[in-house]
Amino acid sequence: MRRLEGKRALITGGSSGLGRAMALRFASEGARVVITGRRADALEATATEVREAGGEAHAVVADHADPSGGERAVSGAREALGGLDVVVNNAGVIGFDGLMESDPAELRRMLETNLFGVYDVARHATPLLVDSAKAGRDASILNVSSVAGLRPYPGLLGYCVSKAGVDMLTQVAALELAPHKVRVNAINPGVVVTNLHKATGMTEDRYAAFLERSESTHPIGRPGTPEEVAALAAFLSSDEAGWITGALHSIDGGRACTSLR
Repeated sequence: MRRLEGKRALITGGSSGLGRAMALRFASEGARVVITGRRADALEATATEVREAGGEAHAVVADHADPSGGERAVSGAREALGGLDVVVNNAGVIGFDGLMESDPAELRRMLETNLFGVYDVARHATPLLVDSAKAGRDASILNVSSVAGLRPYPGLLGYCVSKAGVDMLTQVAALELAPHKVRVNAINPGVVVTNLHKATGMTEDRYAAFLERSESTHPIGRPGTPEEVAALAAFLSSDEAGWITGALHSIDGGRACTSLR
């Protein structure tokens, strides 16, 4: 049995990393998928991969640092799918900054994408999700946060603040939408092997050292994989998770239990 059979899903940041893995997993579980992101070629590559595996995928170019990105993504999903049952807010960026040596523009960049981008998509998608729930379908929002939303890390001021904001947005939205039978949850990954950190300009050698360090900062002894996160996302977006809302789900090899950096 495919647990997402017939569901209409919007996944932001779907061109690579966690978003790509989620698009492939959701489609393999029976969902019809719309993916968004800034790079049309990378989006289409993921959509093609989904189709070649037998799934349905549509690509919508949208910049989630732009206030219009959320409306564009949701409008594209409504046009392609006829409605929405699942929204996964995955688009995000990371940067290295602090309070004493900070760049205000860097903080704003992360807040605009990681927090306001989530808000914009959720705001525009909520009427479609409420309609889905009224029709008797399980409807939900899943926000991709981070272990950095649960624990502070020096040198990651903007990222920590933005992800902590996502966690609180998740819980407030869960309470507001519960009477409408729309669920809202978050997942908080630890270090996962994607291109996220390398996108900041981290060299291959530094990234390799970072991953090696992650073997000791995660009690389970290794970083995670996008497929592991996608598996949790698929469950939380399924009818099987119908009594789960307002929850922050750590998937981090035990990292949130420690103070290691």
